[in-house]
Amino acid sequence: METLENYIDGKLVPPGDGRYLDNINPATGQVYGRIPRSGQADLDAAVTAAEKARAGWQATPAEQRAALMERIAGLIDTNLELLATAESEDNGKPIALARSLDIPRAASNFRFFAHAITQFASESHAMGEAAINYTLRDPIGVVGCISPWNLPLYLFTWKIAPALAAGNCVVAKPSEVTPKTAYLLSQLCIEAGLPSGVLNILHGLGGEIGNAIVTHAGVKAISFTGGTETGAQIAAQAAPRFKKLSLELGGKNPSLVFADCDLDKAVAGVARAAFANQGQICLCGSRIYVERSIYPEFRQRLLDQVKALRVGDPLTDVQQGALVSEAHMGKVLGAIETARAEGGKILCGGERIVPDGRCAQGYFVAPTLIEGLPLACETNQREIFGPVATLQPFDTEEEAIQMANGTDYGLAASLWTENLRRSHRIARQLDFGIVWVNCWLQRDLRTPFGGMKNSGVGREGGLEALRFFTEPKNVCINYE
Repeated sequence: METLENYIDGKLVPPGDGRYLDNINPATGQVYGRIPRSGQADLDAAVTAAEKARAGWQATPAEQRAALMERIAGLIDTNLELLATAESEDNGKPIALARSLDIPRAASNFRFFAHAITQFASESHAMGEAAINYTLRDPIGVVGCISPWNLPLYLFTWKIAPALAAGNCVVAKPSEVTPKTAYLLSQLCIEAGLPSGVLNILHGLGGEIGNAIVTHAGVKAISFTGGTETGAQIAAQAAPRFKKLSLELGGKNPSLVFADCDLDKAVAGVARAAFANQGQICLCGSRIYVERSIYPEFRQRLLDQVKALRVGDPLTDVQQGALVSEAHMGKVLGAIETARAEGGKILCGGERIVPDGRCAQGYFVAPTLIEGLPLACETNQREIFGPVATLQPFDTEEEAIQMANGTDYGLAASLWTENLRRSHRIARQLDFGIVWVNCWLQRDLRTPFGGMKNSGVGREGGLEALRFFTEPKNVCINYE
């Protein structure tokens, strides 16, 4: 049984008060490790280390920061199999997904921002013959990065990389549910020669050490990805302290399928959007709206594809693994019961799966499609964050847009049509931060990422991330 450690001031150290949490493999339901239950003393040590390192890291030329980040990216590539196995065991996701998506993307995050910071530029504004203004973009100082459990290393590095590239020192907290790859990243940072104190990683409970990071006077900005309710709590704590804040929160995302779509691509794309990573991606398309003229055929083809998904041991050749925890499995099964009570027809799934062998005690739920529920019901308004999607026909373009926009969320939408004019027309009217046309989860790291309404505040990705992790300062030089 492995015991993880915090990463503070360039060293791996146990929690100051010696308290630990169990780390559970969701595919087996068994405890397989321990993680620090960090407290205030651990945070104070991390912030002190970050403050000590801040001036030196900020003064390090961008090219040198970039070279260190490139080295970390290379070590992630070299340790792909180790990291993918750890991600699968910690999270329950199929190892093939961790190999092809999670770990390569973590390396790409470091590599992208290593390149981006060397191209990052500010602007100047001439005032005729009177003066010139130019803008400096300085690092904020010590920043907090708090990431979720669904794409652990992927989203952890998505925050850390731009913060480091911009010259900040970081106090980061991974989810206590999926801590293993963040711990392994600590080891890789030591191997890469990252200066002590530049990155500090604390493990523990969100309500304890996560809350302490948000409220600590030495942490000047918070980047958080997670649930909308938690995001609201963070905003309430951070606002009176005037901290800079980026919140990437929940989604209840629609997939709009029109009769003129490429049906083969649409069925495959919508199925992937609904059930990738067991539906545990904030971008998953859990509300599926289909034009009525093709609804019967689309419904049957989607149903056949979902029923064919292989569910089981994530270390084998499956397409669906375990949900991340027993508590989350209970939440998802409870949501399915709510859908039944609301009058929904379960087309497939709807129950817990008990695989043979080592995973008999794991947290598996069958991919579930539900039909016959109105937009206003709880099932279509609440983020379930599991392998559960609803299916409903529409008659007109206006109705489809109304359905898509009809929740408090506004993170992402996908649109399936071969009509180019329709694509542009509908994309403008959808109240979402991201609109995919004839694709899903096709991400360019240069583009802004984030949601509207209850799906968050601010944008991540590309120059938006570097802008968030810097403070603009106007300098005005008088010519006279």
